[in-house]
Amino acid sequence: MEKGERMWSKMLKSLEESLRLKSKCMKHKSQVNENSIVLPNCNICLEETKQCNCHHDDAQHDDSNANSSFIHAVINMVGMLIGLGQLSSPYAIEKGGWGSVFLLMGLGVICAYSSHILGKCLEKNPKLRSFVDIGKHAFGSKGRFLAATIIYVEIFMALVSYTISLHDNLIRVFVGINLKLHFAKFSSSQLLTVVAILIALPSLWIRDLSSISFLSSAGILMSLLIFVCVAATAIFGGVQANHTIPFLQLHNIPSMSGLYVFGYGGHVVFPDLYKSMKDPSKFTKVSIVSFTVVTALYTTLGFLGAKMFGNDVKSQITLSMPPEKIITKVALWATVVTPMTKYALEFAPFAIQLEHALPSSMSGRIKMIIRGCVGSLLLLVILTIALCVPYFEHVLSLTGSLVSVAICLILPCAFHIKICWGQIPKPLLLLNLSLITLGFILGVTGTISSSKSLLKSFQSHHST
Repeated sequence: MEKGERMWSKMLKSLEESLRLKSKCMKHKSQVNENSIVLPNCNICLEETKQCNCHHDDAQHDDSNANSSFIHAVINMVGMLIGLGQLSSPYAIEKGGWGSVFLLMGLGVICAYSSHILGKCLEKNPKLRSFVDIGKHAFGSKGRFLAATIIYVEIFMALVSYTISLHDNLIRVFVGINLKLHFAKFSSSQLLTVVAILIALPSLWIRDLSSISFLSSAGILMSLLIFVCVAATAIFGGVQANHTIPFLQLHNIPSMSGLYVFGYGGHVVFPDLYKSMKDPSKFTKVSIVSFTVVTALYTTLGFLGAKMFGNDVKSQITLSMPPEKIITKVALWATVVTPMTKYALEFAPFAIQLEHALPSSMSGRIKMIIRGCVGSLLLLVILTIALCVPYFEHVLSLTGSLVSVAICLILPCAFHIKICWGQIPKPLLLLNLSLITLGFILGVTGTISSSKSLLKSFQSHHST
């Protein structure tokens, strides 16, 4: 029992480095030589054959490489935010009604505010480096455990959603192809997804951070390409945007709020973005600009898709686009490539944590084999879940309601109240408490609604 607790504690300690690794990969600032991988702003190194002799002291960090400009920070934050949210925004606006766009915009404002108060928490203690650090500073080991657990769950569920998206779009890319295996009862789309996962599997063994950084940047470019393709379809694709969107469908709002909140999830890496800035005092402005850009993108894409396809709009906008158009094929390929670029980025931190947790007496090659095998096994588990529960909108909504709302709304406000207690004006205190209440309401109602829809779809599918 005690050994298990020590192992979990060790894993929690390295989560801070994991979140910084994720942000560093996105910023192309990895420094690599032929023997080791060195993270800037951190004195942790991983070597193939040598034991790490660095001093892992959380209280001492070198901020000499904090040279991110305002524009650079905005680009990074926008890149962290956009993703699956843009695929589902047309579906969410059509199902929730055009009046629900005010909820989308309101959540954008709220999440920008919660990003701002995370910066205020970091100002209070220069030693704080990550979302988990803030949780520990606010509520001790329990806060650290809660924050870390929620982060792990969100990443896992998000990867399931990415894999479902991969499955749904692959069959459109290879339309008309009929694949069968005599020893396995898989559909063509399931077989294609298995093949795609097997192609992506070797990326989990990558230790070269510059390669992972390249994959991350490719994912961001694919997200932007999808937006351009949808806009081009509306302008040049011959699809008239003349469908009527209902004003408000209140019974769908709880589950749609989960989709909206998921689109704004990025707070776990915002602390590192704050620490990487040359002038952290501009972090609030970075948050305002970034969330404004992302909200505008989601709103524009949402209205375009809803007006173009009306009630027939799919949970992923790419599935509604005219299949015969070249621009649609480009969008579909971009949607297929995006998940395949995510696996290495998301799994690399966990792989490094696992390697640090292994006995130092193990050789570097054995550690690499173990971390690669564990990562591959986890990806296969995610694949199995995605194939068994292929309901993109319900899984994404459940993720947003169950965990993203905690990371984006509840925890930042709770951290701010606890860390800055006695220094917060009463109106701001009431605002934080109101947002925590709102977060719980959206979380509970959204989780119940999306869980019911998921269960209903699952039962309906298996009854047929």
